[in-house]
Amino acid sequence: MLTTLWRQTATGLRLLILLTVLCGVVYPLAVWGVAHLPGLSGRAEGSVVTAGGAPAGSSLIGVDPVAADPNNDPFFHTRPSATAQDVLGPGDTTTSGGSNLAGDSTKLLQQVAQRRAAIAAREGVAPEQVPPDAVTASASGLDPDISPAYAALQVPRVARVNGLPVGRVQALVAEATDGRALGFLGEPTVNVTELNLAVQHAVSGK
Repeated sequence: MLTTLWRQTATGLRLLILLTVLCGVVYPLAVWGVAHLPGLSGRAEGSVVTAGGAPAGSSLIGVDPVAADPNNDPFFHTRPSATAQDVLGPGDTTTSGGSNLAGDSTKLLQQVAQRRAAIAAREGVAPEQVPPDAVTASASGLDPDISPAYAALQVPRVARVNGLPVGRVQALVAEATDGRALGFLGEPTVNVTELNLAVQHAVSGK
């Protein structure tokens, strides 16, 4: 009886040690090693974007910048966030989520109309020129990407306020634009975080 009990206990202990080593040491090290292969390490570390050698944000998280003077706004803006106190933002980056409002929601339609009017006034264009992604919140509320159309709408203001040629800002937009995945999936997008940092760099270096 005691021999059988000891044998079962010893087997259990060996199995415990083996699984502890495999699952607690070998597997985590293997995952860490794969994640830090060339081309993957940036994503594993949070896709951090740097400016002047210092972390300045993440290319995966859209933080809508706030201008000190709304009448002289130097920034490109992200899509609106459902977590924002007003219709445009900025949103609460500690909270991720959409509005969960239906497409025929009266509240949603009012928000879209208010956003369209506010953006049209900010950019000095007619409301019908404001693209759809500029007035609709993303599912996460932290989307760092906007459409090339929304970026193009903001180019004249950003160029004017920052004292940059329009062509220079358009070139920065093109550099921050990612095409369709595999050449045919999805739509082209412009990363606002990277674009704003590029504009700041252009301003400081002009």
